[in-house]
Amino acid sequence: MQHPPINLTATSSSPSKERYMENGNIAAASPEEGQRRPAFGWAARDASGVLSPFTFSRRKNGENDVTIKILYCGICHSDLHSVKNGWQNSVYPIVPGHEIVGVVTEVGGKVGRFKLGDHAGVGCMVNSCRSCHECARHQENYCPGMIVTCNATDADGTVTYGGYSDSIVVEEHFAVKFPAGMPLDRSAPLLCAGITVYSPMKRFGLDVPGKHIGVVGLGGLGHVAVKFGKAFGAKVTVISTSPSKRQEAVERLGADAFLVSEDPDEMKAAWGTMDGIINTVSAAHDVTPWLFLLKTSGQMIMVGAPLKPLEIYAFPLLVGGKSIVGSIIGGMKETQEMIDFAAEHNVTADIELISMDYVNKAMERLAKNDVRYRFVLDIGNTLSAA
Repeated sequence: MQHPPINLTATSSSPSKERYMENGNIAAASPEEGQRRPAFGWAARDASGVLSPFTFSRRKNGENDVTIKILYCGICHSDLHSVKNGWQNSVYPIVPGHEIVGVVTEVGGKVGRFKLGDHAGVGCMVNSCRSCHECARHQENYCPGMIVTCNATDADGTVTYGGYSDSIVVEEHFAVKFPAGMPLDRSAPLLCAGITVYSPMKRFGLDVPGKHIGVVGLGGLGHVAVKFGKAFGAKVTVISTSPSKRQEAVERLGADAFLVSEDPDEMKAAWGTMDGIINTVSAAHDVTPWLFLLKTSGQMIMVGAPLKPLEIYAFPLLVGGKSIVGSIIGGMKETQEMIDFAAEHNVTADIELISMDYVNKAMERLAKNDVRYRFVLDIGNTLSAA
């Protein structure tokens, strides 16, 4: 696919005197404006979640920063929660998007990992305290001061705006380098869905050939979990309430087996066979039947985020020393490792590439789980300030 022309520069431009739109209103030039640059995207203004064109500003490229011209941005289910205030923490206007990939168009003087023209991405976070125990262990995702890519306040007091936009400026530490030749559109969702399943597989030792991994749910997270599991050399069993997904899971995605969770005979035959289970389901559900599938000391790893409390019986945890644990994305070092592994093993997401003006329809479909398996916005070719 052809991309629009990209202007590359290794130095910051001089402070702009132009006016720009901030939160939808024309702002007069100010001293602070000299440290900002105009940007354009689509934003939700209220809990209706309807997105529309929005002109705002981003900081100018600093000495440790890279500026990325955004070419693609995946649509995550959490974007839907954010624009509709599903978690009761939305501050409008919101420019969503944390599966961002594009081309580096500017680098700061102290940047060492990136050069002009490199393919780069930004995932779920853009900052952290960089000094706590978690940051020291390369687990910025668990830093109490971790700052997410949109709908947050950055260290300088400005609002973070996400990837449904033309560009982003981020400190080098929080940018991910994409190997040459990696398909950017199909790789964008890996910055959220990919690291979400890759990280717990690594942490709980499920990345070893011969391990048996269960994957609950075959959606945006689940289908990528199947692909990473197979790339690790594991046996992968998809667990679903929908018998109709059996052919898709086994024949197209390469799963070794498929269990219908509401079939008691199928479930009982698989008791005690799995080393770990990646549970991607975000709806309220009873996890107890799946605990019986685990081997002694096995873990069910929650990566979905149901809004209602889970109902759990203690007995299947006690018998066999099993546990339920959680995991959320991964640190920057691990995210880069994941992208490199995905490039080497040809792991990408299955996507539906859409234009920017289709985004509201895509959100409606996403609310109905009507996508296989991830929407990706073609920012570079379809986002226009005109």
